[in-house]
Amino acid sequence: MSLTAKEVLRMVKEQQVEFVDLKFIDLPGLWQHMTIPAEALTEESFTEGIGFDGSSIRGFKSIHESDMILIPDPSTAVIDPFCEIPTLSLICNVFDPVKKGPYERDPRYIAQKAEAYLKSTGIADVSYWGPEAEFFILDDIRFDQNQHCGYYFIDSIEGFWNSGREENPNLGYKPRYKEGYFPVPPTDNYQNLRSEMVMTMQRCGIVVECHHHEVATAGQAEIDMRFAPLTQMADQLMLFKYIVKNVARRHGKTVTFMPKPIFQDNGSGMHVHQSLWKEGKPLFFDPNGYAQLSELALYYIGGLLKHGPALAAFCSPTTNSYKRLVPGFEAPVYLAYSQRNRSAAVRIPMYSNSPNAKRIEYRPPDPSCNPYLAFAALLLAGIDGIKNKIHPGEPLEKDIYELSPEELAALPALPGSLEEALKALEADHDFLLAGGVFTEDLLQAWVDYKRGEVDAIRLRPHPYEFALYFDI
Repeated sequence: MSLTAKEVLRMVKEQQVEFVDLKFIDLPGLWQHMTIPAEALTEESFTEGIGFDGSSIRGFKSIHESDMILIPDPSTAVIDPFCEIPTLSLICNVFDPVKKGPYERDPRYIAQKAEAYLKSTGIADVSYWGPEAEFFILDDIRFDQNQHCGYYFIDSIEGFWNSGREENPNLGYKPRYKEGYFPVPPTDNYQNLRSEMVMTMQRCGIVVECHHHEVATAGQAEIDMRFAPLTQMADQLMLFKYIVKNVARRHGKTVTFMPKPIFQDNGSGMHVHQSLWKEGKPLFFDPNGYAQLSELALYYIGGLLKHGPALAAFCSPTTNSYKRLVPGFEAPVYLAYSQRNRSAAVRIPMYSNSPNAKRIEYRPPDPSCNPYLAFAALLLAGIDGIKNKIHPGEPLEKDIYELSPEELAALPALPGSLEEALKALEADHDFLLAGGVFTEDLLQAWVDYKRGEVDAIRLRPHPYEFALYFDI
């Protein structure tokens, strides 16, 4: 149940809160925060806001226009589970004090505009989202890059590479590469740690459906949240990451949501389940349709597949993302759809015949994305498919990994690099401008920022290049 400003202030008193933590998201997708004494939070704070320097936030303002305002959203109030001193956490929207309105580069505002645009079309009044964010729980991570060396070193008590290490004693039970899916303890070393993460999420209001070990060695994990509306789910995903990282740290572990931290084992994806509803009724269900999908759902899929290359710039937004999205390996790179088929970009889950459970799953995204931007972009692609009746064609019922080179050549595919994804976004972004959800300024800021990451990697020698070329 959403709280009002007055109810939040009452909560501060009743819970004897000493501080209020104001959280907001930067353009790339990391939470930022500032903390104020509890007595500084007033009813006016929820309308007038609290000032901060936007020039120091990635992707925001220049120094000559740095003054920004945080407007707390009372519906996001939760007691921070990690602060030793009682602290209330509030997620904020960013406002521009000169323009007297929401800041156009605030990712949360873009998600809210996407939801408003969906309603304005009359197609549906709510979209539901269920991301499955995978991650690695590690014991040690070291990395450096400078003029004379570049390396990373990952370690995990679960890592199969430690099967022969002297651990005094080494007790074994380390998941083999690509064999980490669903083993019981003691092979699953992190059952209790994941359960603690889930319990913390539940105390913060997140509804969790399950948790389990994932396919890779070295503590790869997944915790699944129950679906929720777009902006609410993006808020929850940020809280999810915050909880996972801090619970791990409490136990001397560290967590990464990098898509591909380990060579020759599965990377971490974030399959995104989506559905549209109107007046309390699901719109993706038709008992007589393919995989019990309605025509509207097929058009939605058509939009996702058509705009898949451009969507990659937001859904797979790091250079590391494309170490996972490699043809012939574990992640879906071909823009096709199918029921149950996990090798297709769009899968239609068939676990239930209930109309309420009918949804589609878009599989290329990974958890390095900014969820506000990624979910908004996916929704706009789906809406574009519905409005323009973009049919996705025939489903692909074959295992894509087993297709011949000739068959694969006929399938549209995702970009092979972040640079290609950014070019695709530049060539195909009109669908994102619908309803004023994204702006040209935001898109250009995103492309410019991400090109900086592309160049940063392009300029640096890779350690394995020495193995390939040093003796030339």
